[in-house]
Amino acid sequence: MIRTRKLSTVVSAGVLALTLAACGGSDDDTTTAAPATPETSESTEAMESSPSAEPSMAAAMGEPFGPGCAAVPADGAGSFSGMATAPVATAASANPLLSTLVTAVTEAGLVDTLNTAEGITVFAPSNDAFAKIPAADLEALLADKAMLTQVLTYHVVGETVTPEQLGTAGPFASLEGGEVAAAGSGEEFTVNDNANVVCGGVETANATVYIIDSVLMPPAA
Repeated sequence: MIRTRKLSTVVSAGVLALTLAACGGSDDDTTTAAPATPETSESTEAMESSPSAEPSMAAAMGEPFGPGCAAVPADGAGSFSGMATAPVATAASANPLLSTLVTAVTEAGLVDTLNTAEGITVFAPSNDAFAKIPAADLEALLADKAMLTQVLTYHVVGETVTPEQLGTAGPFASLEGGEVAAAGSGEEFTVNDNANVVCGGVETANATVYIIDSVLMPPAA
């Protein structure tokens, strides 16, 4: 009888010890696993909010953009860094993409006007843009100072237009008196629906330049 009670007591003590051990193990597991959830959540949130996960469009457009930029010299006065130190007409004279425009600006007597203006935006037709005009018509335009001035000043806006504003703001008032409209986003923009920006966001000492592939004609011309 005494032996039976002792055996029962031993068995009961063993069961109790196992139960306590099981409960203790469960608590330990819970304590160890609990921090994993917030750490994982914080890590996920950090990745989602990290600037490297979604590059800023403004940062991406901090440098000149567009396929035509590849033709700009890598160094020298006609390079992007060289143009940034000179007023716009002088800067354009060193850029091989804009030699016809420089000729037109000189013929119209607008070099000083453009160089002394502040905070302007120039939609600058490339040599290829002028090449779209029949030779006889281009020769006649260059010989007509009044008409040439009207056409060239239509390409100039009297305020700074950033790439971010180009496709969302506007239309923009030109020095000629008419309005210039632009549309697009990222690195693809059109001006007045018929000219493409081939190299945009080019900075000079006094202007922001968008090189375009067609000559813009003012409505009054």
